[in-house]
Amino acid sequence: MNAARGDGPDLLTAGLFAGFGALGLWLARDLDQGTMAQMGAGYLPRAVCAGLILLGGVIGAMALRRDAAPIEGMRLRPLLVIVGSIAGFAFLAEHGGFVAASLWLIIAGSLADPGGRWRTVLMLAGGLTAFGALVFVYGLGVQMELWPI
Repeated sequence: MNAARGDGPDLLTAGLFAGFGALGLWLARDLDQGTMAQMGAGYLPRAVCAGLILLGGVIGAMALRRDAAPIEGMRLRPLLVIVGSIAGFAFLAEHGGFVAASLWLIIAGSLADPGGRWRTVLMLAGGLTAFGALVFVYGLGVQMELWPI
């Protein structure tokens, strides 16, 4: 008798990726595709959505090769911590600048995992904040203040 196959969490992830990709393709159906030389408004969204569908297919195929694993019940604390950290980022990005918002997002979000190590979290927060400031604020010119006004 064969054991059940299919890693439940990864199969759910694969379905979500493929579903969001398909939804994005449907929503972008009226946008001009353009060419690689002259990209239209729909070129990048379609490429990202196709990548999501492809990634979902790869994850799903790999999940089917593993033994069955159940999907665990939802835990409320990590969900609330992550939602709170994202909401705090949105508020601080407007009123406290990129540095405060980014530090809040990473440090507050780390509280979702009670096994986190503070030294690692603080080093990660500093490094990601500096990287984000260099790439997004300076490199790409995102209109966001680094510090509070």
